[in-house]
Amino acid sequence: MPIVRIFLLLLAFASPALAQDGARDAAAAQDAARAFQVYVEGVAKKGERPDLTRPELAALLGHIFDLDAFHALPPAQGNDLPWLLDWMEAANAANKLFTRFGSKPGPGPDLPAIERNMVEYEDQIAAALNFLIRGLAREAVSSNLFWEGLAPEQRTRVREQGFAGARNSNAEFILSAICSAITSGGEPANARLVAAAIRDTSEVWASYFLPQQRSRILEQLAGYTKLVPDETARADLTAFTAALQAKS
Repeated sequence: MPIVRIFLLLLAFASPALAQDGARDAAAAQDAARAFQVYVEGVAKKGERPDLTRPELAALLGHIFDLDAFHALPPAQGNDLPWLLDWMEAANAANKLFTRFGSKPGPGPDLPAIERNMVEYEDQIAAALNFLIRGLAREAVSSNLFWEGLAPEQRTRVREQGFAGARNSNAEFILSAICSAITSGGEPANARLVAAAIRDTSEVWASYFLPQQRSRILEQLAGYTKLVPDETARADLTAFTAALQAKS
């Protein structure tokens, strides 16, 4: 996307918004994610790399991973689920655009490309993970409320499988975030940012994960925590471990 079009999109985002309007914020995130995708595809065709430090791109990412708007939302409700799913999908897609940029197709991940991105875009990845962890935790709360609001005949096997799949996917995401951002030896501030997000949402995850998922995460945490160089981040992971143990 030409930079001038990104500026026009940012101008549209600056129009007055309804307070605490999750659906509107999610729609803005989707628009920003589409614009970011066009930009990334454009620089890839030129043989260049995304420059995420450019002010207009930082602003675009700010609309996708918008913590201020997110924290201004009222308490989660079951009927929030549709727009929450849209927002988290947009955020996840944007995150993948810079974590996997330049990856070559193949049977497994292109580790050299991913490792380069993890170093070059470390700050942006940490910010994205901070948002995603908190956003997915709210989505988990809304999912539970939505499920509780269903009549017995609406709790179909397909829906049960869907919720179980979401629980498993989120458990894997948390483990991946710990491994990539907290134990990787990157900037301490980024490790603390991601660890704090996990600590702050630990009670949600402890209740949301299925017993076998809690057991698996606890097993992995026993090794991961020892690898965390930063004392504050290590303490946050210890708090997360305690929350999971309390439910086991």
